[in-house]
This record gives sequence, C-alpha cells and structure tokens, in this order.
Amino acid sequence: MNKTKLISKFESKLILKNYSKRTIEVYVSALKVFLSFLQRNKVDEVTPETLEAFFKYSAIELNYGYSMMKQLLASVNFLFEEVLIKPIDFDFKIKMKKPSTIPIVLSVEEVQRFLNTFTNLKHKSIFTLCYSAGLRLSEILGLRISDIDSDRMQIRVEQSKGKKDRYTILAPNVLQLLRTYVSEFQPKVYLFEGQNGGKYSSSSVQKLMRKHRKKANIKKKATPHTLRHSFATHLLDSGTDIRFIQELLGHSHISTTQIYTHVSSRRMKDIRSPIEGISL
Repeated sequence: MNKTKLISKFESKLILKNYSKRTIEVYVSALKVFLSFLQRNKVDEVTPETLEAFFKYSAIELNYGYSMMKQLLASVNFLFEEVLIKPIDFDFKIKMKKPSTIPIVLSVEEVQRFLNTFTNLKHKSIFTLCYSAGLRLSEILGLRISDIDSDRMQIRVEQSKGKKDRYTILAPNVLQLLRTYVSEFQPKVYLFEGQNGGKYSSSSVQKLMRKHRKKANIKKKATPHTLRHSFATHLLDSGTDIRFIQELLGHSHISTTQIYTHVSSRRMKDIRSPIEGISL
C-alpha cells in the first residue's frame, strides 16, 4: 500500500470511529511525520527497533515536546492497532514527564483595556464572548445564532473538545452587545461569519489578538485562549466554586481546572511576606 492510500485509509478509519475534525487533523499530521521518517521503508516491515529509533529521533533531532510526542505515539499506535491490524511488540504507553506550566492570565484591568481598543463591533463581540463565557476559539467560531439562549441567559456549546455538549453563562451586557452586533452585521447561520459566509477565520482572530494586545500595551504573550484562562481565574478570585468553573469550562477532570488555583490572586493576597515586618 502506497503512502497516499495508507493516509486515506487511516483518515477514513478515524472518521468512522467518530473522532473530531481537529483530532483527525492532528493524527494525520503526526502520521505524515512517521512516514517521512521511514522514507522508502515499507510500513509492514517496521520493527520495534524502528519505532524506538523514530521516537528518539523525534525527541532529540526534531526537538518535539511533550504534546507532540503524545500525538505521535497515539497516531502510530492507531495505525498499527486500527488500520494495519498488525500486533507489534512495542509499548506505546510510554510514561513521559509532563512539563509543569501555569497559564498566562490577564488582570481585570488588562482585559478591560484590551476590549476597549476595539471599534469594530464584530471583533469586539468575538473577544468579549471569549472572556465573558470562557470559550475556546474553536467554540466561538462554531457558535450558531440559535446557540444564544436569551431566555435562560445561557450559551449552548455543541460538540466541543471531547465531543461534549455543555452550557456556559451569558452576561446581560454581553447579550446587549450581541444584539447590537447581529442587528448591524446580519449573520445568517454562524454567529460570526466571514465575508463570504461560513465560519469566521481562526487566523484572522489570532492576528487581531496580536494587533490589539499591542494597542492595549499588554506585554504578556496573550492569545485568545488567555481570555479563557482569565475568565476561570477571575471567577476563582471572586469566590466561585471550582466545580462550577469546571462545568463552565467543560473539563472532564477537576485536576485540569485546579491549575487556576496556582494563579489566583485571591490566595496570594492572604499571604504576607516576612519582609513586611522589617523596616526598610
């Protein structure tokens, strides 16, 4: 089987197993890295030693980090187990040490400064919704007009990460902003549409983020996802129960949400530095 046919079969299997579009893209991209490493070697001739050499090459020569290595392992494992249906004596469940990182978070004042730089109503609505409802960028761009439930003051998020549906909050002032936006821009299906219809471009939102971050004089390397982090952290700062925040964000495990306890200013304010007892 040549590489083109193999990739096509691989992708078809993922679709049949109901993997999300984003996961399919990630798995296919990772498979191409593996096939590129093999070059002229045939996949059915791969040995455990070949796999070990590939993953070492990816970590050392390609300098792939934790996330990419996990994607490679999952993709190649899927190839052998689900597509080729060929058992191979290799442990794909390699226990890699996950880097310990904390999210970048904007202060409430920085968020306000950032949102106030927008004069375009559509752009302001996109980023306001990102922060006010704690939505991922893909979720924002996938919203349909019918997902805004003004009676219950909720936003329905369909088939988000992990193919789960959930509801998140809709603030009254955000509803008013959205009504003004819809009245002016008249979207047809998606809440935020491109000039020729369909979903608004993700890359356009990223560019807008960089542009207006500079306008707001924000030095942090903030992305649209930073607004989601800020939403969760600010809720925690105001005393919102972490399990409620977990539901709003759509996290499967409370441990994922608990990362925000590391950046919450509420907890920091309860601690006094020993220097405060010293006369300087």
